[in-house]
Amino acid sequence: MGIKATEQPLGKIFTSDYRFVVPAFQRAYTWQTENMRQLVEDLRDASANPKTPYFLGSLILVRDEDNRFQVIDGQQRLVSLTIIIAVLRDLEDDEDLVESLDDLIMEHGDKLRGIKAEPRLRLRDRDAEFFRDNIQAGVEAVLDLREADLATSAQWNIKLNTKQAYDMLADMEVEDRRRFASYLVNQVTLVMVITDDLAGAHRIFDVMNMRGVPLTASDVFKAKAVASLSSASRDAYASRWDDIVEPLGDDPQKTEQFFRSLYMIVTYKAECGQLITDFQSDVLKSRLQGSDEVIEFIDKVLAPYANAWRMVERPTESRLPDDVVGRLVALNDYPADDWKPVAMWALAHSIRNLGALGPAAFTGGGAHSHARGSKADETLDLHDLDRLNGVLGALERVSGIDMLNHQTTLYRRTRFASAIRDLDKRRTLQQIRWFNISDDERRRALAHLRGELPLNDAVRRLLLIRANEQQDGGRITRPRSLRVLRLVPEHVGKNSSFASWPESVRDYWAERIGNLVLSQTAEKQVERVDDYGKRRDQMLTHASSRRFPLTARLADIAELTPKTLEWRQDETVRLIADYWNIRYDAEHVDLSQLSEEHLTEVTRIRRPSSRRVTIAQVLDAGLLVSGETFEWVRPRKGERWVATITDDGKMRMEDGTEYPSPTAAARAVGGSSAGLNVWKRTSNGQKLSDIWKTYRLKEK
Repeated sequence: MGIKATEQPLGKIFTSDYRFVVPAFQRAYTWQTENMRQLVEDLRDASANPKTPYFLGSLILVRDEDNRFQVIDGQQRLVSLTIIIAVLRDLEDDEDLVESLDDLIMEHGDKLRGIKAEPRLRLRDRDAEFFRDNIQAGVEAVLDLREADLATSAQWNIKLNTKQAYDMLADMEVEDRRRFASYLVNQVTLVMVITDDLAGAHRIFDVMNMRGVPLTASDVFKAKAVASLSSASRDAYASRWDDIVEPLGDDPQKTEQFFRSLYMIVTYKAECGQLITDFQSDVLKSRLQGSDEVIEFIDKVLAPYANAWRMVERPTESRLPDDVVGRLVALNDYPADDWKPVAMWALAHSIRNLGALGPAAFTGGGAHSHARGSKADETLDLHDLDRLNGVLGALERVSGIDMLNHQTTLYRRTRFASAIRDLDKRRTLQQIRWFNISDDERRRALAHLRGELPLNDAVRRLLLIRANEQQDGGRITRPRSLRVLRLVPEHVGKNSSFASWPESVRDYWAERIGNLVLSQTAEKQVERVDDYGKRRDQMLTHASSRRFPLTARLADIAELTPKTLEWRQDETVRLIADYWNIRYDAEHVDLSQLSEEHLTEVTRIRRPSSRRVTIAQVLDAGLLVSGETFEWVRPRKGERWVATITDDGKMRMEDGTEYPSPTAAARAVGGSSAGLNVWKRTSNGQKLSDIWKTYRLKEK
């Protein structure tokens, strides 16, 4: 069995040298929006240093004939990278760049060299045609699809991840996005492990995924520190180190996160590239000059911050005051955890004996009972509780605003590292620039809050919790299973109470906060229920759902109308604006009363988004003309379908049947695999998907 391993940039991988095929026995594409969000964020942050390569792992491939390779390991990354490149291509208006990006996705063929035209990545048979037609040929088509149009869970994941990537990349400035694309192609690398034997590939896969017991970051740092101690102190402080670090848990990733947080606290640096190298040089080196310095580091730095980390991670298990616990619980609602170093700093500077505390600082036993020699009567020696609450409150507020404004990871880390520096200088909260929210940030946050929310369920859940708690006047105990459900269903039948609503109205409200509700009811219990009364009753089934006042109030709403949703939207936006104190600007203007259009205009948020585009919108923009026709020609089947654009934004077939969207029309006449991109303008052959793309990019 021959094995070859080479590291290649994506620009070399997505060429005619490699034709990737996902074999039928492989699992489906399973990445969730959180995986896609993290990948785009990581690559976006890495692209800020364009000369530094970014290693994305390895691919395990089996060579077939004609440069075809079966993908044994790496399918999730290849599919996700293809989605990102396809989105970059469809957001681009420079034709040369469009062509370059398209060449990474599609092999357009070369008769002289005997190269067939085909996608560079082919998925399993069940999803290959869908991926080719709706991603590789252009993402516009997939953005027009509804859940009912998708045949497999992999297709659903592809759609959601495309929307996630589209919104994140569209939110970047044009030059930043082009820099990102260049970095992706030239500096992001994968190791290609290639064999000509399937059984051998599986053996390689097993070996690469074996779980050994490598040294953790803590092991390396402990060895370095203890080596600097006198022989008399060495054993005692080796045990002391273990007593401090072991309660953090067995997850090496969590332990690494703790040391990265400690790195920011000590150095005020937003980034830590190579943890072991950077921590040793920037943190340990100056503190390991002698036994006294090592002991002081372990007792005065490592110990208090380790306990602070545990309190931040599991606030309800700590013996902190209820108001502090509530603020830490609120911070843990966030999908990102960049705020943790600031919270750790606040706790370490508010509890005098934090480094000496043992299990008594926490309720119960379990992981917290590892420390030796602790006293059962230990109590928290708290001081300046007002400042602690003030720091945590300011931290939660800026975290919320940064989340709404889609700030990058690097921006957030820079904010928090600078805040720690100012806190160490004993500046007041008012004097810390990074804790202040400008009027422009307020307007942008409210503009995003009034518009379509991101697909991230954690973000939607957090916003609804904040609104409900603001309405209730305090923290609400959350049930374990708390979901975000839509009042207006995805599927609407002829007899639905929503059937009379124009599709454009249903589309408008689909992803807005006025249409969303917190409930303990499982989504599958309401997904096929299209009557408002029955949906409402299902959402209110569990008593714990009615803890949330905005959910409980549904019992008083007998009929749901667009006006009702507008009223719920206004109230929810106002409650969140009050919670984060962003409702009024410096001139005391109530920003929560301003329309989405006005806020978007004054904040210059004019970027395209992945929201579904309707025929009526394209008509209003002048890109379509009522009465013009589009055709779908299928030579092999001898079929030609013609559709006419109507005044009210529908497609009318020759038999008089009307459909609300191009995809719906295509599916009705051509079957489940048809979509937006099959229609071409009768007059000039222009694809309808290209017209949709033009409309979307005009939103810049």
